[in-house]
Amino acid sequence: MFNSKIIQKDFPILQNMLNGKRLVYLDNASTTQKPQVVIDAISGYYSTLNSNIHRGVHTLSERATDAYENTRTKVAQFIHAEESSEIIFTRGATEAINLVASSWGETNVNEGDVIIVTALEHHSNLVPWQQLVKRKKAELRIIPITDDGFLDLNNLDTLLSGSVKLLAITQMSNVLGVQTPIKLLVQKAQEIGAKVLVDAAQGMAHLGLNVKELNIDFAAFSSHKMFGPTGVGVLWARKDILEAMPPYQFGGDMVKEVFPFEATWNDVPWKFEAGTPNISGVVAFGAAIEYLESFSFADIQEHDQKLYAYARTQLREFPKLKLLGPEDPAKAGGAVSFVVDGVHPHDIGSILNDSGVAVRTGHHCAQPLMQRLQVQATVRASFSIYNDEDDVDALIGALKNVYEIFKI
Repeated sequence: MFNSKIIQKDFPILQNMLNGKRLVYLDNASTTQKPQVVIDAISGYYSTLNSNIHRGVHTLSERATDAYENTRTKVAQFIHAEESSEIIFTRGATEAINLVASSWGETNVNEGDVIIVTALEHHSNLVPWQQLVKRKKAELRIIPITDDGFLDLNNLDTLLSGSVKLLAITQMSNVLGVQTPIKLLVQKAQEIGAKVLVDAAQGMAHLGLNVKELNIDFAAFSSHKMFGPTGVGVLWARKDILEAMPPYQFGGDMVKEVFPFEATWNDVPWKFEAGTPNISGVVAFGAAIEYLESFSFADIQEHDQKLYAYARTQLREFPKLKLLGPEDPAKAGGAVSFVVDGVHPHDIGSILNDSGVAVRTGHHCAQPLMQRLQVQATVRASFSIYNDEDDVDALIGALKNVYEIFKI
């Protein structure tokens, strides 16, 4: 097991104060903080490599291209892809999912077809499919959840009936930390010839992802939730699928030849990377992957479960506080959501902030899930490798202020 106190030293922002208090950052499900090696990679790119990539014959362009493409290779190895050409860089998981919906979806989904999602989904893995089925006169089905947040699979065979083209499922809930049974769902999808897309944005920094082992068809995730910069994401898909998909955007770099009235497309992956990308962000994402790979996911999951259990034990002592999600820490990730009867989550978040504790409050881009849980919003404390029990204790101490102010 790693030492979170030592890890904290890798992250400059965690050395800062917030409102005169030690910064306790518990908003990792929204975005993680960045280690010095990632910050240095961004600065180093602009200091020594800054140039546009691909096709340049001068030294800076060649070096920048090598650094950019090296990250593509690192990502492929990290998720166990067959080859680096299956890695498409996007602005984030949201754009990656929209790419699939707009390209693969427009080509392969027809009137009467079915797309299936779960009740746990972030809006980014729901709204694109809502819009696609409207355009195509297709059908959207939703796998429901139990009261404690697990997928309710009792009627799965019924949901999978008919012309199901795609299961689009989260790897881990960004609200409850619940992990979905991807292997089972993939098996069911393959039996009916459906494709599977995994939204790994939330789970990647906690669980990793082995696309070969899971035998899925698409995966989307974001750099900024795994210690890398914002503005960089990844779409992975099987190469034969990518080669059959039409371009998502048009312009420079995604073309092979352009004539006055027609054009031909570049090879995969560049066919889907129109325009000048976030080069520095991609280069720094490579540094983030190397940093994340210095830890084992077994240790990360053990750490997550320890903090999850400790936080829920402490929070359970507060009257009128309702914990959401599963009790068993082995079945959840590093996020704890709760509500306090009579106090709006935003008020709780503001008071916690006064004590230097940063949490996320609101619907967490999962409004259908909020409706299912019969709440308008929650307070969410989410953990990463640099958090420890002292951070949970700070959360608990700050929450006591909420109870004093509202005289609960």
